Amino acid sequence: MIQFLTRRFLMLIPVLLGILLVTFAIVRLIPGDPCVAMLGERVTKAKCEDFKERYGLNDSIPVQFVRYMGNIVTGELGDSIRFKRPVVDIIAERLPLTIELTICAMFFSTIVGVGLGVISALKRNTIIDTGAMIWANIGVSMPVFWLGLLLAYIFALLLKDTPFYLPPSGRFTSGITMDSLIKVWGIENPSGLQKFVVDFLSNSILWNALATGNWEAFGDGLKHLILPSIAVGTIPLAIIARMTRSSLLEVLGLDYIRTARAKGLVENKVVSKHAMRNAMIPIVTIIGIETGGLLSGAVLTETVFSLPGVGTALVSAITARDYPVVQGFTLVIAIIFVLVNLIVDFSYAYLDPRIRLE
Repeated sequence: MIQFLTRRFLMLIPVLLGILLVTFAIVRLIPGDPCVAMLGERVTKAKCEDFKERYGLNDSIPVQFVRYMGNIVTGELGDSIRFKRPVVDIIAERLPLTIELTICAMFFSTIVGVGLGVISALKRNTIIDTGAMIWANIGVSMPVFWLGLLLAYIFALLLKDTPFYLPPSGRFTSGITMDSLIKVWGIENPSGLQKFVVDFLSNSILWNALATGNWEAFGDGLKHLILPSIAVGTIPLAIIARMTRSSLLEVLGLDYIRTARAKGLVENKVVSKHAMRNAMIPIVTIIGIETGGLLSGAVLTETVFSLPGVGTALVSAITARDYPVVQGFTLVIAIIFVLVNLIVDFSYAYLDPRIRLE
């Protein structure tokens, strides 16, 4: 296990270096000038020269990359060209919402998707199986922006004065107060990693509410996440349902399952204890891929429901040629993908003891 961890973390270094190098080069080679994008009609040659000198854009790309890597080693991701703020602060502001949305969406899609797939596999070639797979295909086919607008129309407009009303946008209801973690925890002048952690938790409605015991804010924040979680989680749900059905059907046809049934085990135990454990390996792979994808930002969902997440921040930064922000979020997304894949690899060994990580 230690050898496996060491090997994977050593592999992380060249992966991140490669991603940073490619991203660094691409954002500088795409058409457009950050000076023109930022200054607009006020742009002049003198202002552009001053702008490039201030942000070190006059240097060659290799020199800029070496300087950027040196800043990363010291824990600095630079300042945003557009907002004149540290990139670390922008990440601490935007990432919590994306993580909350991902957790809620994947919880919804995993529970419902696996359940739907199991029912379809056990009721193979029946009307239940056909209906479940039709809904799964519809779920894959529905555009996220269309489903998001439809959900907002139904639950926020048609059901406005009913107990089923759900907020259509925003992160929390106006008037809900959030306690300051700095005051609650008695932290004075946080800096460095401590400041990032405090800012990160403070910008997360759910985590802040849990840490301070503010249950009203927690319930309100959770209610605001229901519609976007359903909208962004529907496609993963459909994929997981189809994968669960096909994987479970394959396992149910193996010899050891027939042996378990011949020994007199009840069908529920055969499925839950013997079949599902082996069938879960491809399902876990899909869940890991979808989780990593959602953690990299859900642009359409964030736009439809007015959520300040990673997706909209990254798109805005690319449009404005805000190099430090693009590179900072790319680095964070790459680390998240590698960690998710690491967790998936560990789950393989747990689900199937024949798999040895060493």
